[in-house]
Amino acid sequence: MYKACIFDLDGTLTNTLDSLTYSTNKTLEEMGLETITKEQCRSFVGDGARCLMERALRASGDTELKRIEEGMEVYSRIFGENCMYHVRPYDGVVQMLDSLKKKEIKIAVFSNKPHLQAIDVVESTFGKGYFDHIQGQSGEFPKKPDPEGLLWILDKLGVSPEEGIYIGDSDVDMKTGKAAGMFTVGAEWGFRTKELLVETGADATIAHAEELLNYL
Repeated sequence: MYKACIFDLDGTLTNTLDSLTYSTNKTLEEMGLETITKEQCRSFVGDGARCLMERALRASGDTELKRIEEGMEVYSRIFGENCMYHVRPYDGVVQMLDSLKKKEIKIAVFSNKPHLQAIDVVESTFGKGYFDHIQGQSGEFPKKPDPEGLLWILDKLGVSPEEGIYIGDSDVDMKTGKAAGMFTVGAEWGFRTKELLVETGADATIAHAEELLNYL
């Protein structure tokens, strides 16, 4: 029934929390501000780099975001240099993706991560050309939970929304998948709780990557 699986990146395919925390704190340090904890960063991610930096600045004392443009400039530079810091795929993800490819199911990535860094992380982790398409935040499409970019990827793959599954780890992902009219699966191992995934529209949740194959 399903012809394509489209994945979120951070917290779904790859554990990038160390890289996000590291780059955020290096930015805050360079700006002379207090750093944040890894658990704070976990709760701040999912809505794109600007929202991450806005939340980090507020937590560090810049409640009116007077330094947001400076923060974005510094963060973009630092993250560009460190986007692969301690990045690794979650357990079972590579095996699951290999199984999808053997079944001739198309695979793609749709992330709120900046586009060039999304490509860097995916290709460095899984290899160039492994995915049928990689799409990060570039300004070409509104960021998630707007489904426009997700629908564009489906069209590019030649797949209808009813023929695709969207897999993510956050409330933003669940809202995105449902807005696109797709079967939407929550990854319990990511940055949000199973309860939140269910509350925000997950058709199913999975505790291990290989469980996705049960829905194909």
